[in-house]
Amino acid sequence: MKRYNLLIVLLLLIFNVTTAQKKKSPAADLSILKDTKSKIEATVPLVIQHLQTIATKEGDNNIVTNGKIMVGKEYGILESEWYLYRNNMKNCILNNSSKKAKKCMEYHNNMLRGTMINYNNYITNLTRKNGYLGVEGDTKFDFKPSDIATKLSEAYFNANDAVGRMKADQKREFLGQTMSDDNKLTPYAQLAQ
Repeated sequence: MKRYNLLIVLLLLIFNVTTAQKKKSPAADLSILKDTKSKIEATVPLVIQHLQTIATKEGDNNIVTNGKIMVGKEYGILESEWYLYRNNMKNCILNNSSKKAKKCMEYHNNMLRGTMINYNNYITNLTRKNGYLGVEGDTKFDFKPSDIATKLSEAYFNANDAVGRMKADQKREFLGQTMSDDNKLTPYAQLAQ
């Protein structure tokens, strides 16, 4: 009888240690949201700086004015998708079984990836070294949509696993951080000044 008790105690100890390791896993946090937000926002000043360089060389400020309007439209599309993405990913986890949540999250992750790729293509083509008006140099962005989408996907999948060990109020509080103002993109008008 004592052997079985010892075995049960050992199994419980192993289970508790592995569960504790999962709970402390850094991948179960959603700090990647702030990192993604920063990377998206950092693209705007670089694009405007490039437009200003062209405008200065040509002596035509309309290049900056018109360029800002067009970049603003593209940024606005990404800003809307970023909001929808965060809300949809939260809802995927809260309102579905684990299996359905994963399919739901994959779908929304692909949507965001596509929107980020479109935005990246636009700003890259706009700032590419192509001899346009004699402006030299490529603008380098720390914005890689596929890498970002992969990291976001991993973070949300890990969050889904973590939420499985939480009570209802804890789940809502944990996932509520995705929609906080800290993760909201700064409006384009503020970035484009």
